[in-house]
Amino acid sequence: MSRSALPHRWRRLPAATAAGVALLLLAGPATAGTAAPPDREADAPVVLERSADEQADVVEVTVAGTAQLDALVATGVDLDHHVTPTEAGIVVHAVVTPTEVAALKRMGYRVGAVLHAAADSAQRISEREATIAAHRADNRAYTATLQRSAAASDVKIIRADYYTSGTNQVLSVEAKWAQGQTSTSTLTVARDSGPGTEIGSGGTQTISRFVDAGVYLYHRGAAAVTARPQRIQITSPTGDVAVAEVAEWLPIPADSPEGPGYQKDFVTSYLTPTELYDRIKQLADAYPQLAEVVKLPYQTNGYRRKAQVVLGGTTATRVAVDSLAWGHEGGNDITVELADPGAADRPLTVTVTGKAIRVSLATDAAGAVTSTAAQVAAALTAEAGALVTAYTYRGDAGAGVVAPVAPTPLSDNLKAPAGVSRDPHPVYAIRIGKYRDGSRTGVLAYAQEHAREWVPPLVAVETAERLLRNHATDENTKQLLRTLDIWIVPSINPDGGHYSFYDYASQRRNMTNHCAPGGATDALARNSWGVDNNRNYTEYSLFDGYSGASASCTGDTYAGPSELSEPENRNVDWLAQRPNMKFSMNLHSSGNYFMWSPGAYATPGRISAPRPTLAEESFFWGASSRILTAIKRHRNMAVTPARTGPISDVLYSAAGNSGDMLWYKYGIYAWNFEVGTSFQPTWDEAHQETMEFSNGLVELLRVARDYDKDKKRPTSTLSVTPSATEGSVSVRFDVSEPAAVFYTLDGSKPTFASTLYASAGIREGAETLTVPVGTKIHWFSVDAAGNIERNYRPDDDSLTFNRGWATLPTG
Repeated sequence: MSRSALPHRWRRLPAATAAGVALLLLAGPATAGTAAPPDREADAPVVLERSADEQADVVEVTVAGTAQLDALVATGVDLDHHVTPTEAGIVVHAVVTPTEVAALKRMGYRVGAVLHAAADSAQRISEREATIAAHRADNRAYTATLQRSAAASDVKIIRADYYTSGTNQVLSVEAKWAQGQTSTSTLTVARDSGPGTEIGSGGTQTISRFVDAGVYLYHRGAAAVTARPQRIQITSPTGDVAVAEVAEWLPIPADSPEGPGYQKDFVTSYLTPTELYDRIKQLADAYPQLAEVVKLPYQTNGYRRKAQVVLGGTTATRVAVDSLAWGHEGGNDITVELADPGAADRPLTVTVTGKAIRVSLATDAAGAVTSTAAQVAAALTAEAGALVTAYTYRGDAGAGVVAPVAPTPLSDNLKAPAGVSRDPHPVYAIRIGKYRDGSRTGVLAYAQEHAREWVPPLVAVETAERLLRNHATDENTKQLLRTLDIWIVPSINPDGGHYSFYDYASQRRNMTNHCAPGGATDALARNSWGVDNNRNYTEYSLFDGYSGASASCTGDTYAGPSELSEPENRNVDWLAQRPNMKFSMNLHSSGNYFMWSPGAYATPGRISAPRPTLAEESFFWGASSRILTAIKRHRNMAVTPARTGPISDVLYSAAGNSGDMLWYKYGIYAWNFEVGTSFQPTWDEAHQETMEFSNGLVELLRVARDYDKDKKRPTSTLSVTPSATEGSVSVRFDVSEPAAVFYTLDGSKPTFASTLYASAGIREGAETLTVPVGTKIHWFSVDAAGNIERNYRPDDDSLTFNRGWATLPTG
């Protein structure tokens, strides 16, 4: 992004949310690795395919480092949202069938325990009608102020976070060591046991270095503690010492934003896309002055398929047959028979009686069948072409002689009840607000890009219910609906969602088959089709050369034939184009992550999409602290610091994801939830996750409301400290809220074209400038709502900018 574009971007984005929030950039949680899996070349293309009627399990896969993780992603394997560094390597969760497990093992990957079996999904279906228990009393809400300090030595403490998760107490520490690029040494952290106690009295823990793409980033680690420490100390192997105060991560607040009688807990079971849409229509009908249902402009392919069958055993003898009509429109009524005529020297013939197709196979002088798969396929297409098309199996020559087959029905293999539409499916949003004319700040929440993620749609519906049912009695909710233009889409991908509920619980993608003729277009590939809707967007995509999406039509991260090829994605793009849209939340599961851009990098070299500026990243962290605290308020479950930050840093590269499109293309502050610990947890757990993440989504709306109301101008000060460089001093700008600072060092008037105060590096907060003693410094700050410090007008003759000198304070 050019410097000239920065002021416009910054002024149209959300207002500051927490005074004094320090910038803390987050990078990935993995250790480095360079070797490819042992049984294949590092650059060899690999495509995983699953057999029909196989169900998928969630299993652990361990890789040696980030290079092997990138190689695993490149196979198109379906990865859950878990990336955990361990002493044995990086552990990820893969959603794979037995066929795919065998293929991964052949490639040399270490496949471990089954974490979620297909039978568990079947159990979730049986629980859908269960009655949910009464919700727990909510805890109190508060916004944390994160403060960091670092000592002047060759080791620098970047973060020291204490947090509770359930009944556990945890200390998470991250530090940078000057020798970390070349030395593999761990760092030892000594901690006290509370105010007034000695360093070491609380014990010690070690942190290990994180190297990504061959570049050392920092040391990190977390350990359980028995008491909340106040201070920590790290002594580097070279003898230098760093000391830092411990901050609390997501402290539980002393007051609640939910007023007396606040209503919540409106979901009682998992909901299919049809039920989700029915629910928001009922809500809009009940509150016509506050809500309306909007049919988005692009219909999906529909929960429908052609009827198909594969006849024959071995590859060379297989004949694949597809109906021309959709299965529900007559294709399912077609039968095909391969008959032995029972006589010698008979020709290959095809007869059609209604929808019954009979192939009389050719025989030789001895009466043996001689028709090959290729001959049968050609005859079927030629003689029964009004009903079907036929072809050999996946491009095979089809030279094998077929065996007779009894009349066999074609089927679309879809199991949903008749109440689930087979037509191209509209996608619906509920638009909520007192003024729905585009004049209010827009917020977008959307769920189920990935079909199997059943909890996020419930978060969307629960939030819509809370907004509308509390409007009459809760003043905070009333303010939200007066201030905001809220769009909630409970299911972006209804086709895949229905398929996940009724046919294949592990379905990730939509149902559109883009495989070319001669490829995996037959019935045996039916669980391998579809586009990953969260890889089909326009910014930093596979088509731009970025990592984390598949070009294979059967890959679980298939990016599609082109950017925005899918109607589901064009609907999100249509929503994002609205000029008033400023905030968004993409609801996913699982993994308990909270993420934002950049979401992709190119390999080799880990070339990242542009990182947010210091001010933008500071806002991301400040707003995230509020939202995550609201989530924690429900049952004291924390989204950890290590799982909070940019997508590609805390998880893996995801080329063409929606958050990047919203951020880079439209300037929308775009976050991504990863709800809970599995795609389809038990209902009791699903219910709890819905309640806590709905808390977070409502808090995002409060962030947006505060942006809309923000008229307060930021303030900033100059901090001057000694420098190790002779004749120079160290200079920093401190701001009262997340704000951009533009400055000059030559005595000239600062403008939006002046130097923008920047980050010192990944997770290091604001930079420290080293300037000659006596340098004249002019600067001003501007917050996300466009409020400029001291009402300074940088584009006219205003002179109310800040002035200072690079001199040490006296006295």
